[in-house]
This record gives sequence, structure tokens and C-alpha cells, in this order.
Amino acid sequence: MKLTDTIAAVSTPRGKGGVALIRISGAEALAVAARVFSPLRGTPLTRDDHAKAVYGSILDTAAPKREPLDDGIATVFLSPRSFTGEDTVEISCHGGVLITERVLASVLCAGARHAEAGEFTRRAFLGGKLDLSEATALGDLLEAQNDNQLKLARSGMKGLLTDRSSLLYARLRSLLASLYAKIDFPDEDLAEMTPEQMRRTVSEVLCDTQALAATYRTGRAVNEGIKTVICGRPNVGKSSVYNRLAGYDAAIVTDIEGTTRDVLKETVSLGRVTLCLCDTAGLRRTADTVESIGIARARAEMAAAELILAVFDGSAEPTDEDNETLHMLSLQDAAVVVLINKADKAEGGMPALVRSHFPDALTVSAKSGEGFEALSERVDALFTDPSVSLGTDPIVANARQYAALVRTAEALTQVLDAMDNGLSQDLYCVDVELAMSALSELEGRQIGEEIVSEIFSKFCVGK
Repeated sequence: MKLTDTIAAVSTPRGKGGVALIRISGAEALAVAARVFSPLRGTPLTRDDHAKAVYGSILDTAAPKREPLDDGIATVFLSPRSFTGEDTVEISCHGGVLITERVLASVLCAGARHAEAGEFTRRAFLGGKLDLSEATALGDLLEAQNDNQLKLARSGMKGLLTDRSSLLYARLRSLLASLYAKIDFPDEDLAEMTPEQMRRTVSEVLCDTQALAATYRTGRAVNEGIKTVICGRPNVGKSSVYNRLAGYDAAIVTDIEGTTRDVLKETVSLGRVTLCLCDTAGLRRTADTVESIGIARARAEMAAAELILAVFDGSAEPTDEDNETLHMLSLQDAAVVVLINKADKAEGGMPALVRSHFPDALTVSAKSGEGFEALSERVDALFTDPSVSLGTDPIVANARQYAALVRTAEALTQVLDAMDNGLSQDLYCVDVELAMSALSELEGRQIGEEIVSEIFSKFCVGK
């Protein structure tokens, strides 16, 4: 990847549409666009066209006579007032698959290189138009599948996490300056902080760092999702619960036991939490080879789950297998929420047995939706912090950011220990620098090329 090249790509989804947009960015963007685009006014695009929408013809530069391909609009954005910070031209044409490919081919023939995945956003980051937290949030915005993920991504793009981490970084920088002043000029009063103020600063920054890291509990539940498995005996309504959560008939539901034999997967939103949901084969003893494989897969999914939704038929009488299932659930490492299903039917003896093991079991009806609001509240309480607002609070949304804050907190804890044990200041300056280095990774001040490449490789081509 040569960052000095002028690059181009289609920045709208492939397929039929009213309009498609081809983005060109780099030092030669205006020159490339001038070869491809002929304004109706009769004069070529110039730097005077900054922030103007110019109508004209899009030409085929691969053809001997540069024949017109389409009519469209070109918009010029000069450096540094563009998304990437470079000269950029965006050409809008009609949104057919073939015409879009032909226009892009013409742009490439005119001197641009095809952009790699995420290269426009990477250039925006390297050009200082976005920091790494904002760029990551932009990627999350593109991948968002529900409203809560949109809110979380928007808060990241507003720079809320950046602002908070920058404040913490500035406090540590002031602390380090005072420490070095004490070390380098011990006989002069050049430090801005007293030893008591230094310790208080470290303690406060540590507390704020830990509080920021704690938001990952909510951010992860919203952004990455919680691996969730629905389990239970055959015909208790597992697939009906799955369909109710999915919002459509994703699984086949019949009165025949053992209908579900494989693992069905769907990503759904429940309250603020994103569930990576699995519907599994009914747990029972069986001689059927195929069903046995499905049950083995169900148990494997349960072993890897973070949340288990265990479903029981509230209209049925308990069996020995129900007792075995309840005992097995009590041994799980994952959070377990027990659902007594079929509240729309007459109650059998099952609810009493279930509540003897799980007193907080929820009564639901997958058929009518009764009890699912309580389920949403229960899951929210398990995996999110109600005091955290998705739209207005700085929230850690991915594992890389969380790991950086954990390393920051560990280094600051070392500083406090050194202070409390009376060690000399030059010994814990290193830990303050380590804390600053870890904190700076949130914004991308100090981060390796390998990590940067991995982050932007997840973006689509054209963004």
C-alpha cells in the first residue's frame, strides 16, 4: 500500500440503485477527475470548484475518443477540508452494476489506483482527521445491526472516549513533568505538585481509568454480543422462544419431538444486549444416531456459552430427565435464566419442580410474548450497567481498548505501591510512562503498524 498514490473505489454498495458514488483521493485526485469528467459549462474542473456540485458528462478514458459513459455530478473537496484530509473528488453516476464498474474502470485508466479495504479511513486517521477510537467507531457504525449499536457507534464518533482518555493522559503528563523536575533539580522548587498532590493525582486517574474500563461490560454486550444458547427437552418450546426472540419463523416448529437436530444461529437484540443466539437439539436419551449428534453439539454449545436460556414446559408433569437437566444447569459456569414456557396453557407440576431449584425462574409464553419484557430486563441486568448511557457516556466498545485501559490501571497501581512503600521517584517514573503509553493506544498516538492494518482491513472497500 503506497499512501502517496491517488486511489479510487466505489463507495456505495454493489447492486442496482438510484445513484452510485465513486470516490477519488490523493494528490492527483483533481487531475484524474478532470480526465474523466467534463462539466456541462464547458471548462474543466479546477480548484475553484471546492465544495461545489458540478453537473456534466462522465467519459470513458479507455475509449480512443473518450466517449461519454453517463451523466453525473462531481463534487470537489480540497485538502485539508475533506474526509481523508487529501484532495478528494466524488463522482455520482446512475446506480447500475455495469455503469458503476465502467465509471470506476475509467477513473483507474485515468491514473488512479484501486483503493484497498479501509484505505480512505486509514488515510483520514494518518492525516489527523480521525483518531483511532473515532475510526474504530466508524467501522462499528458501518457494521451496526440494531439501534443500540448505532447509538454506541455514534458516541464513539463524537469523540467521547477520546475526550475522556485525553484528559487522563494530560493529567499523567503533568504528573510526569513534576516528577522529572524533582529528580533533575532536587534542590530547587520547580515541581508543580507536592508529593501529596502527586499521589492524589495517581489515585484519581487510576479510579477514572478503572471506571472507564468497567464500561466495557456494557459496550461488549451491545457491540460484540453475548453467546447465548437455548436448551431444554424436546417439545418444551425452545424453537418457539428462538423465533420470538428472532422476530420471525427462523426455526421449524412442530409437535414432533426431535425436530431440531442441528444448531441454528441468529444475532438478535434483546433490550440493550445483542444476543449471538443458538437454538439446539432437545436434551434427552435417544438411540437415533443423527439426533445424538445434535444433542452432543447442543452440549458443546452450552459449554462455550455465556448465557443459557433453559426452557421447561410449564404445562407438563416433571420426569427424571427434567431433574437431570436441572442438576446439569446448576453446574454451568454460564449465567442461567430459566424460562417456564407455555403460560397460555393450564399449569402442570413442572413449575413447582423448576422453582425448587431456580426460585427466580421466569414464566413466559413464546406464543403470546408474555414474560419476554421481564426476560429483557433480566438479561440487561446481567450484562449491562444501567447507569451507563449509550448516547452520552464514553464507553469502551472493543477488547483492544479494554486491554489498553487494563494495562494503564496495572501500571498506575504499581506507581501507588511504590509511593506507599517510600521508593524513590525515579523508580516509578517508568510506570507512569507505561501508563501513558498504554492510554495513548486508545487514540492511536502509539500503536503498531500491525494493529493499525488489522483494524482497517475490517472495513469495506470504498470506506
